[in-house]
Amino acid sequence: MHFTIFKTPIISTLVRWMSIFILRLFGWRVDSSAQVPAKCVLIGAPHTSNWDFPLALMICFVLRIDVYWMGKNSLFPPVFGGIMRWLGGIPVDRSQAGNLVQGTIDAFNRSERLLVIVPPEGTRGKVTRWKTGFYYIAHGAGVPLGLGYVDFKEKIGGVGKMFYPSGNIEEDMVEIRAFYAGVTGKNPQQFDSEHIQIKK
Repeated sequence: MHFTIFKTPIISTLVRWMSIFILRLFGWRVDSSAQVPAKCVLIGAPHTSNWDFPLALMICFVLRIDVYWMGKNSLFPPVFGGIMRWLGGIPVDRSQAGNLVQGTIDAFNRSERLLVIVPPEGTRGKVTRWKTGFYYIAHGAGVPLGLGYVDFKEKIGGVGKMFYPSGNIEEDMVEIRAFYAGVTGKNPQQFDSEHIQIKK
């Protein structure tokens, strides 16, 4: 895994207070009700705009969550890619989905602390099916899913609850969909939790 800004105490403290200031300035609240364990997979949903990433990252700073996140390879060009890795980014080759799932499970098994955020939609465009990597990583590693969200209507974001996957993804998705039913993305027409299906 890569070095992240969270592991530099002085900088992380400064960035945390900057994040608190910016979020409050724009009227955002942070949901800190769920106790996030040392190891878990965080769902990042809904993902409907470019604003989701900076907001989610600031919320993680406020919550002191030392999180890694996955992004497509094109987000990691020379020079700028180094900054993205510094912020916890892990470049993903979307053609190697199976290897990514097992590789992340192995990373969990090797680590005492690891939090990875995964946007199951895989894109900020409209989707009707979620990719299932987030689920199989959590189940395979024996770690819970943190139901993370950014609600633009209510201007609140955070980790609403922890969910332990049973291995029956169809049944578990009923409860996961129910959680996101009241969450509004930046572009609400691109996210309808009631009709989200899993990608076979």
